[in-house]
Amino acid sequence: MMMNQYKSVLEFSKTEYVVEKSKFISHVKPVSNEEEALEFIEWIKKEYRKANHNVQIYSIKDKVQKYSDDGEPSKTAGFPVLEMLKNENITNVVIVITRYFGGIKLGKGGLIRAYTKSAKLGLQESKVINYIEVKKISLTYEYTLHGKIENFVMNEKDVHEINTEFYENVKKEIYVTIDRIEDFEKLLVDLSNNAIKTE
Repeated sequence: MMMNQYKSVLEFSKTEYVVEKSKFISHVKPVSNEEEALEFIEWIKKEYRKANHNVQIYSIKDKVQKYSDDGEPSKTAGFPVLEMLKNENITNVVIVITRYFGGIKLGKGGLIRAYTKSAKLGLQESKVINYIEVKKISLTYEYTLHGKIENFVMNEKDVHEINTEFYENVKKEIYVTIDRIEDFEKLLVDLSNNAIKTE
């Protein structure tokens, strides 16, 4: 997988799964940083404060990957879910699985299966999709270059035009995939004989 691509979820979801009278409620949400993940966890813990467990898992790119079993036996709840996220290369996501104990013990293997299944149901509902990291670039150039630049941008597959404004000069805003920025800027300089400003 290229560095500028990653898998994450599209939207928030809440799913329920019952095993041996224990109810597992999976809450899944896309996040871009640890602060967002922690805020979501606190909100769920308050909403479901009467639950027996609120197991938390979050993964933020290569920077942070954390879990809590929240009172379940060690490595039977959050840990297998985090391992599943790693194996499936899913990141920028927070999952809180709330459990209401139904009176029947599931055993370590049963807990691992139940929490993993609950997380999978939540991820399916949240729709796992591929994301591409991009950077916004502003181009400023003279009108005489507009045809050349417009044609060049339209034919680049890793570039998406956002907006073009016509003032004293032309100002064009575009998204470029992270791994192409350096190469793209060099091509623009060559194309315009260094008569284009990028920021």
